[in-house]
Amino acid sequence: MGIWIDTDMGFDDIAAVLVVLHANEVIDGISLVFGNTPMEQVRRNAASAAMAFGWTFPIHEGRALPVLGKLETAERILGESGMPTAGLSLPTAEPLPASDAFDALCRWLEQGDGPRRILALGPLTNLAALCLARPDLAGKITDLTWMGGGVTSGNHTASAEFNAFADPEALAIVLSHDLPLRMVDLDLCRKVFAYPDDIAPIRAAGGTNAALIADLLSGYVSIGTSRGRPGMAIYDPCAAVAFVNPGAISFRKARIDAELAGTLTRGRTVVETRESHAAFNAEYATDVHAETARAQILGALMKEAAK
Repeated sequence: MGIWIDTDMGFDDIAAVLVVLHANEVIDGISLVFGNTPMEQVRRNAASAAMAFGWTFPIHEGRALPVLGKLETAERILGESGMPTAGLSLPTAEPLPASDAFDALCRWLEQGDGPRRILALGPLTNLAALCLARPDLAGKITDLTWMGGGVTSGNHTASAEFNAFADPEALAIVLSHDLPLRMVDLDLCRKVFAYPDDIAPIRAAGGTNAALIADLLSGYVSIGTSRGRPGMAIYDPCAAVAFVNPGAISFRKARIDAELAGTLTRGRTVVETRESHAAFNAEYATDVHAETARAQILGALMKEAAK
């Protein structure tokens, strides 16, 4: 089974990759996209993560700018590195070998007629480029699970979730090409939290990266606790759970559109669930067994911390 991950490589992206790997899935490749930080830092994060965790799958540099408009990142929340920490940070690594994500995605999709499943964890710019330039290959994608959008509200703005806001035109392009999109949105992810009490067991796991993972998880959780919340919603790993454990998250068919205009509404995902009012073009996550998802996500981090 072919699996590809498209990511802007923050800590929750790394956790999502670990969820996939510790579900005993094989990752064929990763494409990088701007998002949490500009591409230069995303590239550094990916090289450092690959070195720290011993990843051997190929990692390819993708789009550094959105389809239209200015670069938007989450640095004001995540900091310059895109990964807040309570102490240790990813180690410095040699730069990744030069490799173009578009070419790599095309080669991967050309390899036979088996399943081609993509887990997307950032803006959909790389997938939009594929749709526009090679719609024949985009049509071979059998499952596109995306962490993004917000059914009721946003986080980067009142209307828009960050991954949608950073490149709403890319989302609109993907939706217009009838890819099998499954949206795991803010509302769903906010049902699954990591808490301060989750950190100590990981730190005590005893493996090479136990302290690193604990410090990165602590930095991530502090995003929520510093704002008066009990913990932090675990965004990208929830999409990974949906990707590898379908029974944990339920989906419903709908019509999803991206709002492309308006100072207050750009990037909003409009979800129409009435079949009488629109032709459905996607699915969105409606419910999650929160304890199952939490156990799978924290279990993956614990396994990695024990290695």
